[in-house]
Amino acid sequence: MSYDIPFEIQAEIMKRLPVRSLIQFRLVSKQWKSLIDSSDFISHYSSQQQHLLTRYVNLGSLHPTYLSIVDDHTFPRHRVSLTVPLSVNLLKNCEIIGTSSGLLCLYGPVFESVMAVIWNPAIRKFVAVSVRNLTFRTVLGFGVCRETADPKIVKITCKDDREDVESVVEVFTLSSRAWRNPGTNLPRKTIKLGLFGSQVVDGCLYWLATDRITTDGGFSFSNIIISFDMTSEEFREVNLPDDLSRLRGTKLSLSKVRESLVVVEDVGHGVEAIWMMDDGVSKSFTKLFTVNFNTPPAQVRRFRGFRKTGEPIIEVVQHNLHGQLVVYEPDSEHVDELEIDGKKFSFSVFSYVETLLLLDQPNLIIR
Repeated sequence: MSYDIPFEIQAEIMKRLPVRSLIQFRLVSKQWKSLIDSSDFISHYSSQQQHLLTRYVNLGSLHPTYLSIVDDHTFPRHRVSLTVPLSVNLLKNCEIIGTSSGLLCLYGPVFESVMAVIWNPAIRKFVAVSVRNLTFRTVLGFGVCRETADPKIVKITCKDDREDVESVVEVFTLSSRAWRNPGTNLPRKTIKLGLFGSQVVDGCLYWLATDRITTDGGFSFSNIIISFDMTSEEFREVNLPDDLSRLRGTKLSLSKVRESLVVVEDVGHGVEAIWMMDDGVSKSFTKLFTVNFNTPPAQVRRFRGFRKTGEPIIEVVQHNLHGQLVVYEPDSEHVDELEIDGKKFSFSVFSYVETLLLLDQPNLIIR
């Protein structure tokens, strides 16, 4: 890059460069380092390169492997094993809360406490946060606020069905490095959130939930979706189509394709129906397709995620401890193997883009 080019043009060019190049360019000059390290550049930078982060446990191993695959026309040839921070490796039986704006959030017990780790795999930076007062009814969510680029962890502790009291909501923001009560709550006391599987779409966190409805004969339950706006920090309801609202809750899960929320319906016998929400409108869901391909009777299938093209990624489990990932093409019903093998039911797949978020933060633990 020539110094004859106006600095404003240089800045625009650098916004389009990959993270690896930007990290190297910080060593070229004080002016470039000051630009790249600035909060404005960090918050507005976003790579166009899409990746799939795949976590699984190799046969004979105790610790998960984290693999990043470039999700473009070269897929799945360009892949690399990620170096995991020590704070992540220390987590026992850790769960992935979610991904947002290129950041991954995991949590699990470490020694005598429970920690959530916000990790940027592109620049190898992390922030670990102590999470206290967890119960078996505690639900976690993670997202980055679109307006402020501030990472947030949302903790909701639902009360027992017999307790006529509100749930307890707390929000951790990285900018404050503290937990607080946002002053909002779930729309009704009768709503209970699913324990796993929150998704961030278009600035909102989403959870599957059930609403207990009083009837003449006692109680009935209806499936709904609860959203949490990462900016206003307000909860809202999204109603499901009648066919989905009446299903047993374990038959449904949430996912996303690009910036669209998706409901995955377990039809049975390894068959999944994929429904997409239309522009956030309640009950406006379109059934995209059904995943159904022939496998031997001894094999089990589990939905794990999507490519950016919308093709589902499926874990195919053999009758023994072995599982492998495949990609299903809905139009042709063709199945491609990704040549990623591991212990059965150990696979997780998340899409992410490279980001500079956390570049201006030290690696630290917040207790």
